[in-house]
Amino acid sequence: MLETEISVVSQREEEEELQFLTTTLRMEDLCFPQLLNASCRKRKANQSKAALIYVLYFICVLSVTLNLLVIISVSHFRQLHTPTNLLLISLAVSDFLTGLVLAPLQAHELTPCWLLGDLVCSLYYFASSLFTNASIGDMLLISVDRYVAICDPLHYSTRVTVRRVKMWICMCWTCCLLYSGLGYKDDLAQPGRFKSCYGECFIYSSNTDITIDIVLSFIAPITVMIILYMRVFVTAVSQARAMRSHVAAVTLQHSGTVMTKKSELKAARTLGVVLLVFLICFCPYYFFFFLFLQNIPVTASVGTLITVLMYINPCLNPVIYALFYPWFRKAIRLIFSLQILQPGSRETNML
Repeated sequence: MLETEISVVSQREEEEELQFLTTTLRMEDLCFPQLLNASCRKRKANQSKAALIYVLYFICVLSVTLNLLVIISVSHFRQLHTPTNLLLISLAVSDFLTGLVLAPLQAHELTPCWLLGDLVCSLYYFASSLFTNASIGDMLLISVDRYVAICDPLHYSTRVTVRRVKMWICMCWTCCLLYSGLGYKDDLAQPGRFKSCYGECFIYSSNTDITIDIVLSFIAPITVMIILYMRVFVTAVSQARAMRSHVAAVTLQHSGTVMTKKSELKAARTLGVVLLVFLICFCPYYFFFFLFLQNIPVTASVGTLITVLMYINPCLNPVIYALFYPWFRKAIRLIFSLQILQPGSRETNML
C-alpha cells in the first residue's frame, strides 16, 4: 500500500515536471510570455527572411542617401528651380520617406514578432498608403508636365510655372493625405481592432475595398500616364525627325529654340525611363493583390522578390538622374567637396 502511494506520488511529480517543461518551452515560443494565451506564437525564422531584412536595411540607407542628394541639389542651386525639377523634389521626398520610415518597418514586420505596438502598426499601413500614392501622384504630374512641354511647347512657359507646380504638388499631397486618412481612419482610431493576438501587425480590408483601392490609386493614374507618354513619344519622334531634316537650314537666330527643344526631348526621355522603371517595380506588387483576390497562392520567394522590387524603386530614380542629367552629377561633386557651403554657391551655373 505504501509502495503504491509512493509510486503514485512519483508519477504525479514526473507529470508535473513534464508539464512545467512543456509550459516553459511553449512560453519561449510566445512573443509575450507574460500574456500567456493572449500572445502570438513566434513566426519561424528562415534564411530567406533574414537575408531580406538585411537587404531592406541596405536599401533603406541607400534610398535615404541618394534622395537626400536630389533634394539638396535642386533646393540649393537657384538655377535648378524649374517646374520639372520641383516635381522631381516632390518625388524624391516621397522616396526619401519610404526609405526612412517604410523600409525599416517592413523589415521589422518580417521578424518573429511585431513589438512596436498597435498604433505604430496602423501608422505603418497609413504611411505606406500615403507615400505610395504620393509617388504615383508625382509620376502623374511629371507625365502631364512632359506632355505639355512636348505637345504644346508654345504655351508651356505660361501654363506650367513654378508657382502653379508648387500648388499642384500641395494639392497632390493633400489629396493623398485625405485618401489614406479616409481609408485607415477606423484603424487609426482603434489600433489593433482586427488582431487575433499580441505580437502581430494586421489590418483587415475586404476584397471590395482592395479592388477599389487598386483601381483608384494605381490602374486609373497609370492608364493616364501611359496614354500621355504615348502621345509624348509620338510627338517627340516627329519633332526629332523635323529637327534632323532642317538642321542645316537653322540660323544662329533660331539655334536657341532648337537647343530648347533638344533639352525638352532629353528630359522627356529621361523621365520616360523613370516611369518605365516605376511600372516594372510596382506592377508586380499590385498584381500580387490581384492573385490574392483570386485566392491564388504565391510562394515565399516570389513574395520576397516583389517586396525587394517595390522598395528598390526609390533608389533607382537618383541613379537614373545621375546617368542622364549632367547637372546632378555636378551637384553631387559640389556637395561632397563642401563647395555648397561657400558664399554665393547658390548662384553656381549648373547647366
